[in-house]
Amino acid sequence: MIFSKAALLREVTFKTSRSGGKGGQNVNKVSSKVELNINIKISALFTEEQKEIITRKLSNRINSDGVLQVITEEERSQLRNKERGLEKLVILLNNALHLPKLRSATKPGKSVIEKRLKHKQATALKKINRRRDWE
Repeated sequence: MIFSKAALLREVTFKTSRSGGKGGQNVNKVSSKVELNINIKISALFTEEQKEIITRKLSNRINSDGVLQVITEEERSQLRNKERGLEKLVILLNNALHLPKLRSATKPGKSVIEKRLKHKQATALKKINRRRDWE
């Protein structure tokens, strides 16, 4: 299931602060670091089954209250950090809820079996030819 940014915006809360690192005067006076929080436990976007899957797969990012946290401070602009944070959140949720396609068991083909047996026979003949008859 793919979640849109608009749907997530209703559930997400933003918290801004000053980001650290390089940036000179901009870092000291602009709150460009953005922290996105979404409470998975009480969210109306997900079914109970999806909530369990998200909680299990993203357990290292979810705190004890069930809040999923995404922090971005790469950009110098608060707005761009908000957009980037939402993109990260969408990717995280989609990856967590993605179910891999189940592999269906198949039999090996006749040519594969023949090739394996020919290789096996050639190896056996090689070893037979290396023997010395001591009798």
